[in-house]
Amino acid sequence: MRDIRTRAVHIADEPAAPTSRPLSVPLSVPLVQSSAFAFDSADELARAMAGPDGAYVYGRRGNPTVRALERTLADLEGGASAIAFASGMGAISGVLLALLRPGDRVVAQRCLYGGTYAALTDLAERFGVEVAYIGGDDVGEFEALAGPRTRLLVLETIANPTAQVPDLPGLLAAARRHGVVSAVDNSLASPVLCRPVELGADIVLHSTTKYLAGHSDVIGGAAVFADDALRREVWPRTVELGASADPFAAWLTLRGIATLPLRMREHCANAALLAERLAGHPAVTAVHWPWLGTHPSHALARAVLSGGGGLLSFELEGGRDAGRAFVEGVRVARLALSLGGVETLVTHPASTSHRELGEGALARAGIGAGLVRMSVGIEDPEDLWQDMEQALR
Repeated sequence: MRDIRTRAVHIADEPAAPTSRPLSVPLSVPLVQSSAFAFDSADELARAMAGPDGAYVYGRRGNPTVRALERTLADLEGGASAIAFASGMGAISGVLLALLRPGDRVVAQRCLYGGTYAALTDLAERFGVEVAYIGGDDVGEFEALAGPRTRLLVLETIANPTAQVPDLPGLLAAARRHGVVSAVDNSLASPVLCRPVELGADIVLHSTTKYLAGHSDVIGGAAVFADDALRREVWPRTVELGASADPFAAWLTLRGIATLPLRMREHCANAALLAERLAGHPAVTAVHWPWLGTHPSHALARAVLSGGGGLLSFELEGGRDAGRAFVEGVRVARLALSLGGVETLVTHPASTSHRELGEGALARAGIGAGLVRMSVGIEDPEDLWQDMEQALR
């Protein structure tokens, strides 16, 4: 298999249709901005409606530019196939709604993205889906919950925002033994740092808004499937949900993917420098970055990740007031909610991305009132550190 740096550049596009002229293909994947596609016969249209891989019919069911993104993501993650969505939450909601029925049990990692936590809470309250939470480090916790009603295991490669790395090899192997479908959100690692399918995951989820697109100009999501039969089970429900990817967003994401390996290298290097310096600062009580030697997940992170990632968080003396003062005090970094772009962003999770969690849930997830989340960009690291120092003062 070619290196991921090569595969990221050479998009897994459909072959060009033969013509009477010498065959040539565009270097950039064409943007097909069409909502519907015309046919010569009713029979051809009917055949195209039969499944996800026929001729294109209607944008919600498939599009050439979107399919190029799906094939590329499946290739990068080592999966069989993929479905692109309008957002990361569209991907998460699409998979949950397609696979779960009333009475099913979901086992989920305790420290999850707030939107995932909210979706699971809603399923529990409105549709009778049982949700049980585990720490992520002890396979025995999952084994105790893996009964006949357990349908789905939900994990994050790098948890948002504590940077916890769960025991992916152990948990995914246990899920397979018990016939439980496993879904791993790989948004914070990207396929450059980890490919959960290779560790045994059935589904890999992405907010393509983040590192895959990488330039803070796209909203998108994706689900990559280790087995195409599972994609075919999920696909009809996602068509009904209507959270299909927009062709232009897919085209922008493909453009971003070409530089993904280069950007991830810089994100990781800058985060490493900042994490080390923050760990020695008197105003900082804890630093959460998985490749930092003091991080509780350090050994697991070194085993399953090829880099520490670009997301770090840290706890400040002074609690909530100190955290809010820091995010308002930076000048190079920007106060914004998202992550994974080329610019450095900071936010205060307790009042923004994880506001759905009450104080008890925040504490159980390891999110302190003074915790600051930083998505480290690709700027000069010394400029970033000087900015952080003045904000800490």
